Amino acid sequence: MTHEICVIPGDGIGQEVIPATVEVLEALEVDFEFVEAEAGDHVKADTGEALPQETYDLAASTDATLFGAAGETAADVILPLREAVESFVNVRPAKAYPGVDAVRPETDLVFLRENTEGVYSGHEDRLTRDVSTLTRVVTESASRQLAEYACEFVDDRDYDGFSVVHKANVMRETDGLFRDTVCEVAEEHGVETEEVLMDAFATHVCLDPEQFDVVVCPNLAGDVLSDLAAGLVGGLGLLPSANIGPDGALFEPVHGTAPDIAGEGKANPAATFISAALMLEYLGEDEAGVAIRETVEGVLESGPRTADLGGDASTEDVTAAVIDRL
Repeated sequence: MTHEICVIPGDGIGQEVIPATVEVLEALEVDFEFVEAEAGDHVKADTGEALPQETYDLAASTDATLFGAAGETAADVILPLREAVESFVNVRPAKAYPGVDAVRPETDLVFLRENTEGVYSGHEDRLTRDVSTLTRVVTESASRQLAEYACEFVDDRDYDGFSVVHKANVMRETDGLFRDTVCEVAEEHGVETEEVLMDAFATHVCLDPEQFDVVVCPNLAGDVLSDLAAGLVGGLGLLPSANIGPDGALFEPVHGTAPDIAGEGKANPAATFISAALMLEYLGEDEAGVAIRETVEGVLESGPRTADLGGDASTEDVTAAVIDRL
C-alpha cells in the first residue's frame, strides 16, 4: 500500500528538518508518495496569501500531512491546516531521553489538547482604543470528542487513566463545561481521572513530573503547559506533535522557525523525526514507527548531537546517523 503524504516545509528551519525527515522515511521499507506544497511567510510575500488553496486542499485529501514551521503567518497557516484535516486533538508527548541533559530526566508524559476552540476560536474585537475583547468558546460536543479519544488512547496503551487539567474554579461556565464533560465520558468508559487546576499543574509537573502520564486539557492550557514540559526534557527541539481528525491528520514539530539558525544547517531534526514516527503509527505502519523512534533515541543517547543539545553536529550529520542505524 502506498501512502500519499503532503509535505509542507514552511519557513525557517522547516526548510531543513522536513527534507531531512523525508530522507529518513525513504530509508524505510514503506511505500510513500510525497507531494510537496508551500505555505508560510515567503509564500505570502510572493503571492499575497500564506496558505494557498491548493495546499489546503492537498492537506485535506492526502493520507497525512507533514509540516515544518511558519513564522509571522503561523496563525494563518497552522490553524487552517488543522481545520483541513478536521483535527480535534493535538497529541504532544514530552519525554526525556537518555544522554540528553534534562532538568527532569524522569519526565515522560503525553498532552492531549483540545484543538478546535477555546481562546483560539478567533473571536476577537477591538471595541475602542482602550478596550479589546476575546470570546472563549467551549462546547460539550468538542469536549466529548476529545474525551472519547483520551479514553481510547489510555486503554490502547495500558495507562491507568488520565489527568484533567482545567481552571474551572475561575472560568466556571467554560472550563466547568469542559471538566464536567470529560469526566462524565471517562466515567462512562470506566477510566479513572484526577482533576488538577492548571496553575497547580504548572508547579507540580516541575517538582514531580512522574506523577503525570496522560494530561487532557483545553486548547490554550495544552499549548502553554506542553511548552513548559519541553523545558524539563531538553527543549522544544525534542517535542513532536500530531493533529488528529476523523479521516486525516497533520504532524509537526512543536518548535518554531528558529530564524537565528535558519539556513545554517544547525537545526535539530529529532522532533520532526519523532513526529514522522507518530505519522507512521497513525498510518498503521507500527513497526516502522517504532524503528524510527528507537533509532532516534539511540542517536540522541550516543550522538551525534546538534548544538542545542550540547554537540556540534549538523542537521545532515544527525540525519545520516539515523539513516545509517535504520
